[in-house]
Amino acid sequence: MIQLEQLVQKNLAKEKEGKVASYIPALAEVNPKQLGVALYDLDDGEIGEAGQSEVRFAIESISKVITLMLAIKKMGIQEVFKHVGSRQTGFAFNSILNMEIEKAKYPLNPFINAGAIATTSMVVSKTGEGAFEEILSFARDICNDPNLYLDQIIYHSERRTGNLDRSLAYYMESKNMMLGDVVTSLDTYFKQCSMMVTAHSLANLGAVLANGGVKPWDNKRIISDEEARCVKSLMMTTGLYNQSGTYSRLIGVPTKSGVGGGLMSAAPHKYGIGIFSPALDKAGNSVAGLDLLRDIVEGLELDIFD
Repeated sequence: MIQLEQLVQKNLAKEKEGKVASYIPALAEVNPKQLGVALYDLDDGEIGEAGQSEVRFAIESISKVITLMLAIKKMGIQEVFKHVGSRQTGFAFNSILNMEIEKAKYPLNPFINAGAIATTSMVVSKTGEGAFEEILSFARDICNDPNLYLDQIIYHSERRTGNLDRSLAYYMESKNMMLGDVVTSLDTYFKQCSMMVTAHSLANLGAVLANGGVKPWDNKRIISDEEARCVKSLMMTTGLYNQSGTYSRLIGVPTKSGVGGGLMSAAPHKYGIGIFSPALDKAGNSVAGLDLLRDIVEGLELDIFD
């Protein structure tokens, strides 16, 4: 078995090369000197852990995977992708330029902020004001984490500083891209980003996707194998913001990051991986976390094309 504790110790000092997210005030207060990992082995159902694997942190953009899965479950994959694309964007994750330049009829993918808000609005269109409670319940289920919760301090910090996301939502509303009520969709989006998870939680989520949409701990199907493959493909091509192409080459495992310092990876048929380290690079990805993930992938000789 790979020595996770040794790899954590090897990579922890790399947090000095990054900074915690400061544009959300509550995240600026997080201790950057943390690194934790959990590895769910689909072969035996065992979870290996090291470092701060049980420390709770804000899920942030990794919640976009959960909401996409829920939207697919409620609407079907064909209907979801009538309202959001699956292309990469060369712009920042919170930019509106791609839609403006191309006169797009929908956001380019569900992992940029505009696309994520549009996806959240799909859930809102089906559930109304109870949308966040449904997302929270769904997250607890697929992360196998009944203690996953909404952090009110982070949520209110997100709301206070979320004017750029509001501008994206109201722009889309003006272009008839939002399926659900815009105010409810925004509030739901701020809440979903403020859910508190652990590296262990994310390893479980990664394991569901690695297992073709089936929860390996109880063998209950969440989404179809085709739908899980679609989500993993999007993680591979757009999951690490505008560094996605680089890390597809360097790491080669479908991964989604969040500015709370989380990484969630799904190595098909093999492992779910969750990592936490809050110091970020300029693109918004965990510095020590990505180096640790690369070491794990190399140590396990993972190859998604096997």
